[in-house]
Amino acid sequence: MTLIIFDCDGVLVNSEEIYLATELEFLASVGVVLERDVYTDTFMGLSPPMWQARLQSIIAERRSAPLPSDFFKQLDDHTTARIELHLAALPDARQTIDGIEARRCVASSTPSARLRWKLQQTGLIGLFDPHIFSSDMVLNGKPAPDLFLHAAAAMGVQPGECVVVEDSVNGVMAGKAAGMQVIGFTAGAHCAGNHGARLATAGADRVVGSYGDLAAALAGLGAW
Repeated sequence: MTLIIFDCDGVLVNSEEIYLATELEFLASVGVVLERDVYTDTFMGLSPPMWQARLQSIIAERRSAPLPSDFFKQLDDHTTARIELHLAALPDARQTIDGIEARRCVASSTPSARLRWKLQQTGLIGLFDPHIFSSDMVLNGKPAPDLFLHAAAAMGVQPGECVVVEDSVNGVMAGKAAGMQVIGFTAGAHCAGNHGARLATAGADRVVGSYGDLAAALAGLGAW
């Protein structure tokens, strides 16, 4: 394998656990209670437009009254405040990635400007810049393969020579649809219960729970 493609939220930084807690809290405040596992499998890894469209559809099924007109703005403002306060790199991310000799890049559903901000705030941007790819660069976000195929093409690497590191069911599905090896990553605090099993069911070739295990898995795949 010659290219390792990292997701960002929940793989490089802890933002996914912040999003999860905030979104479930806000949904409950308008009377829409979703199980944590159902929510993560359905929504985690989607681009913001896809997330909002799918969420609005589910809310419409469960609420007779329309949402407050500023619901998504309030949610975004509250999430942004929490992200700015609590965002951090996952434990051992910097040290492990810095020791990887294979080529690497980031491919995330987060919009480009916000993605770069997250990497800058956590001190990880130097590990990847300029090889940072966002779903706003492609027509279809995850679980479609477009973003991973775009990243591979931009890096001049065939899909079969790529390993994707993903924490979401939608991301795993996208990596497999792109014809890539996928490692399911469950080191984030949001990966509770049987999250690893669900990543495996979605098609992950291996599932690991820490950066130490990730390094071993990549070495086992011949990634470096």
